[in-house]
Order: sequence, then C-alpha cells, then structure tokens
Amino acid sequence: MKDNHSNIEIEELIRSSIKITDVPDPKLNNKLKAALYQQEAALRRQPATHKLSLWYLPMILNLITFTLLALFALITIENIYLSYFTAGICIYAAAAGILLTIAGIKRTNIKEEITIRIEKRGVLT
Repeated sequence: MKDNHSNIEIEELIRSSIKITDVPDPKLNNKLKAALYQQEAALRRQPATHKLSLWYLPMILNLITFTLLALFALITIENIYLSYFTAGICIYAAAAGILLTIAGIKRTNIKEEITIRIEKRGVLT
C-alpha cells in the first residue's frame, strides 16, 4: 500500500512539472523559425544523391590482370622467346582493354550506365 501511495505522489509531481505555463518570447520564436527555414532551404538546395561513376573500373582491372599475367609469363616460362611472346600478347590485351573502354565512352553512354547513386542522410528531397 505504501508503495502505491508513493507512486501516486511521484506521478502527481511529474504531471505538475510537465505543465508549462511559460510562453516563449515571440521575437525569439520568430528568429528560431527563420533560422529553421534557412537551414531547410539550404538542405533542399543540396543534391539528394551523390553519384559515383565507375566507368574506369573494368579498364583498371583488365590492365592489372594482364600486366600481372605478363610478369608471371616472364618469370615462369623458361623459353625466352615464348615468354616474350606470351607477355606481348598480355600487354596487347591490356592495351585493347584500354582502347575498348575509350571507344565505349565515345560511342555509348557508359559513364551514366555504370554509376552508383548514394543517398545522403539529412538531405530533403
């Protein structure tokens, strides 16, 4: 019983403390509203997404792969002519990958096709 009575007293204290009779100054309220509207307008001007174009990624991976294959061929193949021939083919394939990427950029819309869009937090749309 005593525990229930103390809970009622605590509830009454909480309810009395929650009641707010003070009204903020209208000038302060207007300043806060103006600052809030300015901040909201600034957030709306920022783009909602960040674009990250990955058009160069296949070219870089192709270049790294075939360069490493050329080095592997030069190191492991004992016949010097065969090792140079294999390394040459690998370097040719790496250069062809670069040229194909450049042709893809010129002829198609590869920069827009291979794009990741990342949404920003806190930006209003």
